[in-house]
Amino acid sequence: MASNRRAFLTATAAVGALAAAPTPAAAAGHPRPPATARAALAELLAGNRRYATGNSRHPDEELRRRHTLAAVQHPFAVVVGCIDSRVPPELVFDQGLGDLLCTRTAGQVLDEAVLGSIQYGVEELGVRLVLVLGHERCGAVAATLDHLRTGAPVPGHLELLVDEIAPAARRTHALPGDWAEHTMRAHTAWVRDAIRADPSFTSAHVTAARFDLDTGLVSLLP
Repeated sequence: MASNRRAFLTATAAVGALAAAPTPAAAAGHPRPPATARAALAELLAGNRRYATGNSRHPDEELRRRHTLAAVQHPFAVVVGCIDSRVPPELVFDQGLGDLLCTRTAGQVLDEAVLGSIQYGVEELGVRLVLVLGHERCGAVAATLDHLRTGAPVPGHLELLVDEIAPAARRTHALPGDWAEHTMRAHTAWVRDAIRADPSFTSAHVTAARFDLDTGLVSLLP
């Protein structure tokens, strides 16, 4: 295990050294990634508007870009999202190779592997924006609500998902309207707040958003 850790630290040190050098992307005339969290968020939302209106550019997919990325990467945002096949971040935000670091779990549930992945992006690659992306009609949320309604046992590894989402469901049970929607919003905001409160991520701006399956639009959560 120690040898694996040394290998990982050696690799990340090499990435840090490459990041300090002039970027091959800039030398090739490729636009530099957004330099601030605000600019990164604006780029994501602009890309989402293109996607939602059917005007996606599918950037950063050309052969030259792929060759550049073989040497070094400079992603400008970390997206913590759901595994749902209808919500792939690179498509939803109209981004391409090397633009986003994406970690996806059902219901964007946090665990140590997810937190370590975010930390790698923030500390080692210098990413300044972390976006937690929930979405309507989430299957993990629906499974959680079914469990709370019926009390039926949760099979196998799904128990972790239900245990993590259930507090948000309980907090919102008395609210009028769509319980699943309230739960998804509350859980997504909780994930955002948990990441914000972690001292490993103080150098990044952490925000949360909701993806609408019907319109394709992303809206920021309060």
